[in-house]
Amino acid sequence: MSFKPPWFARGGHTQTILGYFHRRNLRWALPTEDLIVESEPGIKVLARATWQPGDRATSPALLLLHGMGGFDHSSYMVSMGLHAWSAGWHIIRMNMRGAGDSFEVCPRLYHAGLDVDLVAMARRVAAESPRVGLFGASLGANHVLLALGRSRAALPSEVKAGVAISPPLDLLRCSDKLHEMQNRFYVSYFLAQLKATYARIQERSGGFYEKGREVGVTTVRNFDERITAPYGGFVSADDYYTRASSGPWLHNIDRPTLILSAEDDPMIPVDSVRKFDFPDSGVVAHEILPTGGHVGFTAATRGPGRFWAAERALAFLAAHR
Repeated sequence: MSFKPPWFARGGHTQTILGYFHRRNLRWALPTEDLIVESEPGIKVLARATWQPGDRATSPALLLLHGMGGFDHSSYMVSMGLHAWSAGWHIIRMNMRGAGDSFEVCPRLYHAGLDVDLVAMARRVAAESPRVGLFGASLGANHVLLALGRSRAALPSEVKAGVAISPPLDLLRCSDKLHEMQNRFYVSYFLAQLKATYARIQERSGGFYEKGREVGVTTVRNFDERITAPYGGFVSADDYYTRASSGPWLHNIDRPTLILSAEDDPMIPVDSVRKFDFPDSGVVAHEILPTGGHVGFTAATRGPGRFWAAERALAFLAAHR
């Protein structure tokens, strides 16, 4: 299937912003069940599961993970979930550590390298369905690729395939790109969310996080230097970006995986997604489209909210379930 947006909908910023506008009114109205999983001692994460009727073992399950600043109700999560649900999949929309309502079960901060949480939730979902697919967007895509590569031995055999949309394979290069002048709107948006999340979690953390540490932080990189790195066990932001990047682990993936990127992604330099080695087996398919923006991929499609990537992702996952 080909991605064919109209001429006026091409361009990285255009695709990114149109993706938001076309999907902004999507809502999840289907019944849900809360799944709470302990991934590490004292650390819990929350997912919202919507099961197909009947014997759960007879339907495949799709585990979805959001990006930075997102949660289970993020519009691309809803679009992908609704599209797969209509095709007969169980849908499990996972919140990262401390994101969304995961905050209520564990007031701790997430970061790009916490694939341990995704692996733990995958094990829980595998107890319900013998066929599980993984889907991640942006930072969540980095988690998916880390889980499939770095943590592949810990993933249950029920996980058959994965899809990564707009993954930041090289976090250091992506940080540099994000902070270019033309991206100041995105930086302001993400930074406001990060600082608000930190303040909220700090208040509930029982003194684990220092009060007011976010005050004076002016960039996402500064936030990572002052907060993400020290609380995540990293020496510095550079150390965090290096150790949490999924690109160096792509060669280790042994299950069918689709990576979908765009040459005009305003946050991810295209050279950073082309430089890594893939398994000789050909099990990883990397599709780099001329346009699509960052988790945009907006065009006429069966995916709700004109999210063409949802249709492409489901076609790939269905072929490998």
